[in-house]
Amino acid sequence: MLVRHCLTVPFLLFLSPPSTQSVLARIDRAAASFRGMTASVRHVTHTAVIDDNSTETGTVKMRKLKPGEVEGLIDFTSPDRKIYLFTGRKAQIYTPASKTVQVYDLGKHGEQLDQFLMIGFGTAEAELERDYDISVLSQEKVEGQGTTLLQLIPHSKEALNYVKRMELWISDATGYPVQEKLHQPSGDSLLVVYDDVKINPPLTAADMKLDLPKDVNFLYPQK
Repeated sequence: MLVRHCLTVPFLLFLSPPSTQSVLARIDRAAASFRGMTASVRHVTHTAVIDDNSTETGTVKMRKLKPGEVEGLIDFTSPDRKIYLFTGRKAQIYTPASKTVQVYDLGKHGEQLDQFLMIGFGTAEAELERDYDISVLSQEKVEGQGTTLLQLIPHSKEALNYVKRMELWISDATGYPVQEKLHQPSGDSLLVVYDDVKINPPLTAADMKLDLPKDVNFLYPQK
């Protein structure tokens, strides 16, 4: 009986999830050298009121401009082509089928967008601890990788208007997210799954542009 207990204790210690600080330190090391990324991406949007899921797949590119500021381009190819460009305090949504670009001025909400885009990619430990209440939930295998699941709850009331809590599955090998899930106050959620992630590829300003036809129409829904 004593031998069994002696064997069980180290086994349970092995199964214990890592501390929050050790995971944040891993993210911090990855953030220190982060300049950009490319990946295949899958978005699964859950609409609570009708209990329905919709899935979009495509690619994502992200480039760090300076501390706390990134630009991102998400090119969804399925089920319908739609391209999102986020830069500065502006968002553009290009729909090739209708040759239209919807332009949105994000204003003060641009800072929140930068935070959500960068979460897990290039966000330092100090910034995460400043903006979120963070806890380790479990360890899981995701997309064939060992990950540690973190829960992040925003501190600011403004951020809580958009996201009630976030879950990040952080790769044990790289310190970057394998997938993320944003839970909204309405009960809706967005699951983002990354695959074939490449960190710090050679991205230039030209890589973060919309390739628009000459006869494209610009729409400004906020006006």
